[in-house]
Amino acid sequence: MSASLLDRRGFLGSAASIGAVFLGAPAIAQMAGATPDAGQVQYEAPKTANISSWRARHWSEFFPDRRNGCIACDLTSRTLHFWSEDGEIYRILPSSIPASTELTRTGRTEIIKKVEGPTWSPTPSMREKNPEWPAFVPAGPDNPLGTHALWLSWQYYRIHGTHDTRKIGRKSSNGCIGLYNEHIKILYGLTKVGTQVVVFA
Repeated sequence: MSASLLDRRGFLGSAASIGAVFLGAPAIAQMAGATPDAGQVQYEAPKTANISSWRARHWSEFFPDRRNGCIACDLTSRTLHFWSEDGEIYRILPSSIPASTELTRTGRTEIIKKVEGPTWSPTPSMREKNPEWPAFVPAGPDNPLGTHALWLSWQYYRIHGTHDTRKIGRKSSNGCIGLYNEHIKILYGLTKVGTQVVVFA
């Protein structure tokens, strides 16, 4: 399932539009357990359950222009906003966010690499805290990065998919922004190396 793309005019109509985006998201977990990148999954009600916390944003709030497209990751509402370079496409997607303030980084970055079928290795600090974790996880259903990943210029930070859908809308990552696999596939197709990104709370 993939929700249809929203243009600016179609989206700005009403809160019902926001609800339509949310209701199109997968609701059933695809894995029984949390993957290593999840850290401790927080089982409070996910933010996406309250669609009134979602609101349309305008790219000019964050960027001087739409060069190469723009992504804004809102840690408060746990949503990701995408605007295309030509201004015709606007998407708002539910996301997971870092599990703690210590793992959270905010500010400006950009996409430097795109990978379909990413592999995963824990960072040195993750290995130190969790020596039982594998040193390498190949692409596939056990990979914490899901089906697609967008590398950011910040070392170790990604926007990526997840096979464990319980993470979305929750504080559940070691620093990355997670999306449903269906949504990261769409975002992967819309973005390019050089797409501007801002992460804010």
